[in-house]
Amino acid sequence: MDSHRRTTVDEALPEGQSFPGGAGIVGNQLNGLKPPAMEAEAFHNASERILSAINTVIDGKAEAAKLALTVLLAQGHLLLEDVPGVGKTLLAKTLARTIDCSVSRIQFTPDLLPSDVTGVSIYNQASRLFEFRPGAVFANIVIGDEINRASAKTQSALLECMEEHQVTVDGDSYKLDEPFMVVATQNPIEMEGTYPLPEAQRDRFMARISMGYPDKDSEIEMLETHQATSPLTRVTAVVTSADVAAMIATVQRVYVSQAIKEYTVSIGRATRESAMLRLGASPRSMLQLLRAAKATAALEGRDFVLPDDVVSVAESVLAHRIILDRKAASTGETPHSVVRSILAKLPVPQDMSTQSRGGGQRSGPDLRHTR
Repeated sequence: MDSHRRTTVDEALPEGQSFPGGAGIVGNQLNGLKPPAMEAEAFHNASERILSAINTVIDGKAEAAKLALTVLLAQGHLLLEDVPGVGKTLLAKTLARTIDCSVSRIQFTPDLLPSDVTGVSIYNQASRLFEFRPGAVFANIVIGDEINRASAKTQSALLECMEEHQVTVDGDSYKLDEPFMVVATQNPIEMEGTYPLPEAQRDRFMARISMGYPDKDSEIEMLETHQATSPLTRVTAVVTSADVAAMIATVQRVYVSQAIKEYTVSIGRATRESAMLRLGASPRSMLQLLRAAKATAALEGRDFVLPDDVVSVAESVLAHRIILDRKAASTGETPHSVVRSILAKLPVPQDMSTQSRGGGQRSGPDLRHTR
């Protein structure tokens, strides 16, 4: 099987290395070890370095860059969906280059096989044993370009690794290195020869970003800076994979009050009870909404979540998971407008200054700092 014609892996594992069933791949990552949380100043500096590096390449898309980093720190996966030529793949590649970790890129095509993604067991005539050759998914950041170009059976090869961070081949399970993130792109308008993502797979993406066209000044800046070479060629790693693992540990320790949990659940239940929707948000989406809100709070320098943190990521986390009722769609409603309407109607928890702080007790480090 010639998988290299479809996939590229920046840091390949040694040729011929076998992986015993049920054992995780041991690389230079932190598998099996719980990394310590970062200090507030170190967290702020690391996030600023990542965002600055991305913004030097992607002009006028600071919010998209911040949301991409939010998804990474919340241990989610990102779906970039927009028309061609607005920088979807460029954003994914830039985010990957800012981190000193293994990166792979998969160009999804109709003839791509599941084994190209997950790996395959090959018979070694010398040892007379089957050896597992890992696929392109064995990397810290996996970039899936035009994911809806591949068949449904190939798309389904990502389901297990996105949810459980492991791959099962021939009855043996192999753990993926941490951190692990899938960044997929797709074109929503050119549908010839494509296979739309099933709801089960869309629900595994924490957030969806629509890049949109840049404003006039940003487009002029792009013409000036991208003429000879792409700024991507000058991007170097600004943090290590260990730094990212520590940043994730910091996000996990952000405090969430009972009021915020109830507010998050009320949003999900409102989508399921809405007359404008045929399919509301899943319980998994509520968990991912809360994780994204915690990452947002940490990036804002807080060690507790506010309702604004939940609201700021709600559209990106929920809109691609819900399905409009036909009547609502015929009246011009969109998933984004429905989510905004639900957020506008729900009562926001009050007196968050005491509730969010848990009566003065916090479970994580104080991330407050002067910016």
